[in-house]
Amino acid sequence: MADEHHQDGGDGGGIRTFPFPVELSVLGVGMQVGPMGTGRTWHSSAPLHRVHRIDFHVVMLFTGGPVRHMIDFAEYEAAAGDLLWIRPGQVHRFSPGHEYRGTALTMQPGFLPRATVEATGLYRYDLPPLLHPDPAQLAGLTASLEQLRREYEDATTLPLSLHTSVLRHSLTAFLLRLAHLAANSAAAREAAGPGDTTFTLFRDAVERGFATNHSVSAYADALGYSRRTLVRAVRAATGETPKAFIDKRVILEAKRLLAHTDLPIGRVGAAVGFPDAANFSKFFHQHTDQTPAAFRADLS
Repeated sequence: MADEHHQDGGDGGGIRTFPFPVELSVLGVGMQVGPMGTGRTWHSSAPLHRVHRIDFHVVMLFTGGPVRHMIDFAEYEAAAGDLLWIRPGQVHRFSPGHEYRGTALTMQPGFLPRATVEATGLYRYDLPPLLHPDPAQLAGLTASLEQLRREYEDATTLPLSLHTSVLRHSLTAFLLRLAHLAANSAAAREAAGPGDTTFTLFRDAVERGFATNHSVSAYADALGYSRRTLVRAVRAATGETPKAFIDKRVILEAKRLLAHTDLPIGRVGAAVGFPDAANFSKFFHQHTDQTPAAFRADLS
């Protein structure tokens, strides 16, 4: 695999980020597809049982299980017929002792044109990583992925430029099926259902402002809704209160900074809207049952 690199505070103490190994792909194209297993080149040097990051997309279609996999500090259990979609920059960890069986697809950012990226929601981090296709969806995804694999492994029929073009089209066909599944999954269906405009606007506003604004009333005022309307919309879409939704996003960002960087804990707190380090530590402990220092120490 290509040499890993770091995104940290400068002395190499952050979680390692592994880049896409272009030189190990067939003909050096920006994707790989093949069976899972310890011999697969996309993770051959990654510390599978340790928390790490990748700077490319991974989609795993399982033919066995169950397998537990951590993504962005949440545990997901995948069984045969399920898919896991890990996006660039997300923290993840393989479970030791679990046998990963199925097909793994990896994609380098930039391999697909912008229009396809937008149509397939490649960077929709709000969508759930774990997907459960029904039998018809699974059959379509499996056939599409198998066609992509055949095209990927056929390095002789076409010149490289045409081979790459065919791969992009085949990959797009698979990702459109995958995006449709993600958009219609249980969690996404709630977030995209009728009357969801209020929640969507709130979600987007939180994504832009969580680092400085933790106030439900402030978001309601900015969006032109009453607090009660916002509470109803967020609870209908997520089952949570707006405050819990905001806090969850703040905690995720704090965990990422604690894991990925060597920033002092006080600066991590300031980066997510807590100028006072003691208040940040108290908030973090209330939501995780750990202090920020203990959380960081557990990753070392």
